Amino acid sequence: MSNERENQNRRTTIQLLLIAVGAFGFAFALVPLYDVICEVTGLNGKTNSAPAAVNEVDDAEERLVRVEFVLSKQGQWEFGAPVMAMEVQPGKMYGADFFATNLTNQPQVAQAIPSVAPSIAARYFIKTECFCFDQQMFAAGERKEMPMRFIVDPDLPADVETITLSYTFYGVRRDAAL
Repeated sequence: MSNERENQNRRTTIQLLLIAVGAFGFAFALVPLYDVICEVTGLNGKTNSAPAAVNEVDDAEERLVRVEFVLSKQGQWEFGAPVMAMEVQPGKMYGADFFATNLTNQPQVAQAIPSVAPSIAARYFIKTECFCFDQQMFAAGERKEMPMRFIVDPDLPADVETITLSYTFYGVRRDAAL
């Protein structure tokens, strides 16, 4: 009876370990799967970050699109931009500058998470350079100027007159080694 119980406990332990390993593998696979789904569908405001060919806009097409920036921060950061909105012509390259300051007395690593509204505009808002592509390392009290370059695809639906680009800026970890 004792031997049978030990075998049953061993099988249960192995089954539980396999379930734990499977759950870990599934959770690990969700991150790239989520990124792919967001990129394909434009959900969660993920923007197209692949370089695109810039189409020359005919002078007869004088369409302007308003691009607004909405910024928020979490933690001890100063995060802002000198310009909070701009008028852009689809098909042309534009740039916007942002800044962040680490308000702590310790080095930190930060990340900016972008989101685009309306969600249909996400696939037409092409960032060619952005501080949000990588985590940013900051020394204690350091201020950084951070550029972002973009193109609004000329195929943006005509009913979209305003694109809102939101950034949430937050510290990833406090003990960053610089």
